[in-house]
Amino acid sequence: MLLEIENLETYYLTRKGAVKATDGVSFGVGNGEVFGLAGESGCGKTTTGLSIMRLVPSPGQIVGGKIIFDGKDIVQMSDDDLRNFRWKAVSVVFQGAMNALNPVMIVGKQIVEGILTHENVTKKEAWERTEELLDLVGISSERVKDYPHEFSGGMRQRVMIAMALACNPKLLIADEPITALDVIVQRQVLTVFKDLQRKLNLTVILITHDLSAMAATCDRLAIMYAGKIVEQASTLSIFKRPLHPYTKALIGAFPSIRGEKKSLEFIPGAPPELINPPEGCRFHPRCQYSEDICKKEEPMPTVRGDHLVACHIIQ
Repeated sequence: MLLEIENLETYYLTRKGAVKATDGVSFGVGNGEVFGLAGESGCGKTTTGLSIMRLVPSPGQIVGGKIIFDGKDIVQMSDDDLRNFRWKAVSVVFQGAMNALNPVMIVGKQIVEGILTHENVTKKEAWERTEELLDLVGISSERVKDYPHEFSGGMRQRVMIAMALACNPKLLIADEPITALDVIVQRQVLTVFKDLQRKLNLTVILITHDLSAMAATCDRLAIMYAGKIVEQASTLSIFKRPLHPYTKALIGAFPSIRGEKKSLEFIPGAPPELINPPEGCRFHPRCQYSEDICKKEEPMPTVRGDHLVACHIIQ
């Protein structure tokens, strides 16, 4: 495994108490794999990605667990080691990243700055690398001196992907990279991700609530709810035979363009506040299959075929 996360606990320490954004999260990502983190907003997906980069904003803190990348524990890294680790080993495309470009600086210079900061190269080599990166993500290198406002939203997102790849990282974390784009441009950006992953043997963690993006892109999925992972399996297995009631509800709430026409399901209520989550299974207040044991005991992840699922009622 390139990345192994063991019992990760990242809390936001507020005056009202600790918000347990990730509470015992564990998973691994193999070399060259596209791994998806899915779930509703507020379930801990983005905090998990930020924890891997050690970029959790204050008052957030990693209070427990390990994040082992290529044999090294990121949680224990010094500030100097982190500066070398970020961008060169792991990089990230943030949610809304297409609006993160400096509007008064040409896009090429913004990429070049990152290369010169982290790599021992000349300015000429950095500009050549920038042109190669733009070509790689499907933007003509002739546009290297254009300003961000001269690009469409999808093209600006591609520039951000090029920037994230500037130092040849082994792992790319993409946090909701297509949320602000229309459907056609979303597909184009996802195609860029798939092509890059194949060409560069890149390992990708895709964080999104968009199940269609997961189905088109990911090898394996983890479903998060209320700071915990409730199910893990291959993408095909998740969509073909979801086991956890929450996973079933998520898929049932998403329209299919090929299946029979039917009314969409919905999940009543909302994810709980993580300062004081429910006892037992955190999904039980919204689960139509809930039993007494679900309200009293937290389910432990168990293997069911090729699934790892945390649920009392799955047999």
